[in-house]
Amino acid sequence: MPDEPRTERRRLLGAAGLLAAAASLPDIAGPANAQAERDALGEWTLDTMKGLAVFVMPGPDAYSRAQGTPRKEPGGIEAKLPEFLVQNLNRYLPFPDLPVGGLAGALAPLLRGAGPGPFQSDAVIPLAPLAALILNAEAVRVDPGTLGGRFLAPFSRLAYRGKAKVFELLEGPDPALVEALDVQLPEPLKRSASGLLKYVAGALLELSALGGYSEWGVFDPATKRLSGRPVGWRDSGYVPASEGRPEFRGYYQGRRKVTG
Repeated sequence: MPDEPRTERRRLLGAAGLLAAAASLPDIAGPANAQAERDALGEWTLDTMKGLAVFVMPGPDAYSRAQGTPRKEPGGIEAKLPEFLVQNLNRYLPFPDLPVGGLAGALAPLLRGAGPGPFQSDAVIPLAPLAALILNAEAVRVDPGTLGGRFLAPFSRLAYRGKAKVFELLEGPDPALVEALDVQLPEPLKRSASGLLKYVAGALLELSALGGYSEWGVFDPATKRLSGRPVGWRDSGYVPASEGRPEFRGYYQGRRKVTG
């Protein structure tokens, strides 16, 4: 078949990107330590989410400065958006629900060395490491130089335009990554990697916007109250009705009584 060499080349490029992203995980010194490996995976995942958080909500932090879009206003880091993304991605998908479960299974071998099965659970499939692996795989494809440098994750080392290119590839979707994933996906998910990648890309951006402009970062589950003013409220100028709006303060138009 004339298309076979091209298909194999795309598959090789996609697999190389995934392996390079997995190789960017921090090394664990000393003898094998499952807890240390899990901690390293968690830090690498959180670092990737910091890179994503400032892509959606830049601020005055080091990650925003590194991508070239610093702002004086507080952003995703101050809103605790990275922690929001990790927690909610890891609690989102009940095991073994589809469609993303098949994608997790296809990529699990690449992270199998990071502790005892980061995708093995009888309750949920932790999607944060999976999302981090996909973002970092494409980051290395966009700029191989991101395998080294400041921060833990290649995606966090990209400039703003590079991060935009990552999402362009995912939503395209990137044929090299699609070929690499389709080989691993079980039936009936084969030939569905394209749709899965588009879904993941859109969901990551939507979830980031939701978390960044929500009250999550200052919400105390124990008291059911806010411990401070949410970043999203400050950035958008939002004033909750409970604090009073100027037009609702005092008597309407200065009236003190109603006459028939």
